[in-house]
Amino acid sequence: MLTGAELSRFRRKLLNWFADFQRDLPWRRTSDPYHIWLSEIMLQQTRVAAAIPYYESFLRRFPDIRMLAAAPEEEVLRHWAGLGYYSRARNLQKAARQIVTEHGARFPDTPQKALALSGVGAYSAAAILSIAYGKKLAVLDGNVARVIARLGVIRGDLRSNGRWQALQSTADRLLAPQAPGNWNQAMMELGALVCTPRSPQCLVCPVTEFCQARKAGLVDVIPEKRNKQAAVEIILAALVLLDSRGRTLLLSPRSAVGKSTVTQDVGVLLSRMWHFPTIPVQKNPEEELRWFAERTLSISKKGPASFQPLAKVRHTVTYRRITVLPFRAQVRKLPAIADGQVLGLDQLSAVAVSNLTRKVALAALAMEENSGKSGTVKQTALLC
Repeated sequence: MLTGAELSRFRRKLLNWFADFQRDLPWRRTSDPYHIWLSEIMLQQTRVAAAIPYYESFLRRFPDIRMLAAAPEEEVLRHWAGLGYYSRARNLQKAARQIVTEHGARFPDTPQKALALSGVGAYSAAAILSIAYGKKLAVLDGNVARVIARLGVIRGDLRSNGRWQALQSTADRLLAPQAPGNWNQAMMELGALVCTPRSPQCLVCPVTEFCQARKAGLVDVIPEKRNKQAAVEIILAALVLLDSRGRTLLLSPRSAVGKSTVTQDVGVLLSRMWHFPTIPVQKNPEEELRWFAERTLSISKKGPASFQPLAKVRHTVTYRRITVLPFRAQVRKLPAIADGQVLGLDQLSAVAVSNLTRKVALAALAMEENSGKSGTVKQTALLC
């Protein structure tokens, strides 16, 4: 696949295109390894447009690696809240602490040391080291693999045994050694903007003359679709307790209540963050939730007369399709729970909560506003 003068022309055309048409992204305006590392972690499983405001906000709060390493985990998660896949944030901070302890607060500049950091894999290491330090390392992600597969008419599941390694070898051969950082970004940009999974824009592709799939009329079938894991349906019930002041109760991921009532799987779905009392549903969500509230939250004597159902909440995490059946219950006094947090229903942004918990809170706020409760802050406050 592409050698000699043809490979040189391919590299020149792609790099020239990238110089002229690359997106103006904040992490492309810096060579700071910390900033580049942060962007690469945020862009895993997240669209560029969604990542930008989080990237900018995160850097305002944690402008350098030392501040990130020294911060409470709760604070890091709070600034990540809404971005999803929270293990990324936890690993980011673990790695920051490693860097401070072992590398003088500077992101290491060798693959071996970079790969020893929490949350840094082969792709991340190659991207960060090539862009920040000019290391001659080729990245391979879904976008780059798709470009290579179409260039060489590579059939089959690209992530099957042996094929991904072969794609990495090809990426290594294609790498422009004089500009590895720009080259990697150009390959990823080409896959993201032009050589897209559906309806690739071959007419404006800067390297279409080299594409064997286009010549063979196969761009719409390469790469071949992967067999996806069957979706798993999960039903949960959540309880939004409200006192006369519009305050609610959240449980800590570390609380005894959370450990005794939320199974490990449900804890993962809630991202091990602050959450409403939540249980997996077996048959009857209201009865099971009431039983849980009486047994675990000890609210039976002063308990609510009724549980009011809220709008269903739907959420997807990888292959799991989650339906939450939330209920609102008015109480005279919120139960005192160790490691519990009492907050205004519209003030959940003060702690680290997952998108799933935010959706439940929005459903409760919608009912409050529809019922004409005075003093209720608009739902958008929850998203700040």
